[in-house]
Amino acid sequence: MPNSEIAKVIALEEHYWDSEVVEAWGPAKGKQPAEQLLEVGDKRIADMNAAGIDMQVLSLGAPAMQAFDAGTAVPLATAANDRLKSIIDTRPDRFAGFAALPTAAPEAAADELERAVKDLGFCGAMLHGLSHEQKWLDLPEFWPIYARAEALDVPIYFHPALPHPAVVGAYLKDYIQDYPEFIHAGWGFTIETATQGVRLVLSGVFDEHPGLKVILGHLGEGLPFLLWRINHAFSRGANKTTPFREIFQRQFYVTTSGNFSDPALLCTLMEMGADRVMFSVDYPYVQNHEGTEWMKTVSLSDEDLAKIYGGNAERLLKI
Repeated sequence: MPNSEIAKVIALEEHYWDSEVVEAWGPAKGKQPAEQLLEVGDKRIADMNAAGIDMQVLSLGAPAMQAFDAGTAVPLATAANDRLKSIIDTRPDRFAGFAALPTAAPEAAADELERAVKDLGFCGAMLHGLSHEQKWLDLPEFWPIYARAEALDVPIYFHPALPHPAVVGAYLKDYIQDYPEFIHAGWGFTIETATQGVRLVLSGVFDEHPGLKVILGHLGEGLPFLLWRINHAFSRGANKTTPFREIFQRQFYVTTSGNFSDPALLCTLMEMGADRVMFSVDYPYVQNHEGTEWMKTVSLSDEDLAKIYGGNAERLLKI
């Protein structure tokens, strides 16, 4: 098994497909690395070995359960999580898991999170974009999920999916034909997920559930770079006494998934601290070797590198 000279290498935004979930989605939209998404055996591990990654925390690719109504999502999530547990059990030294949750039924989602953590040994859950009926996940109806995550002491990872159709129509549609990724990782994902991060802070969910831990990928979807400005602007006329920046720095963790930029990492570290940054790749949308080869060039202390490579994930996810 590969090991960094400094620390165990854990990547925690690494995706797979469940064939029954994919069938329920219907025809896949856009270009997807289907072969790599469906492969969770020897080929995936060989690729991890070649890149020097010790462990992947597996999660369904977007839109996961957020695509479905309650009647479909509840049994589908249970079955998909059980199948993910079977995958992990084949190589528990190499795989861990984030649960898929049926957010269209928040109480059932909270119960499934508890089952996934207590019975299946999962590390938390990943939610993808807006929930069914295009609802933002900070709305109070979803807070039972966050109450349960707090009680279980596990994080919720908020992952991008397609922006709201109205946003696509107003902001993005003019350039999608020439630049297909404009709606995805090029910009649309950032709009959607950064907005979700801001809304979570404004919603008051962290006042109600101060032990809730949230993870954002892609070095925080750009929010660490904007924290000072957001905080300064929101302080004008705000009814809250706790500054936005303080809440974000206290409740959020970020990963390097799909954002292998030295300046962006430096900014993130200056805002969040080395205890809040974790290594990820975003496999297979980004290839494993791209992440580990970049990390080898990053000029940080051995102590900080050990935290980012795997130490922070081991602590947060209890791996």
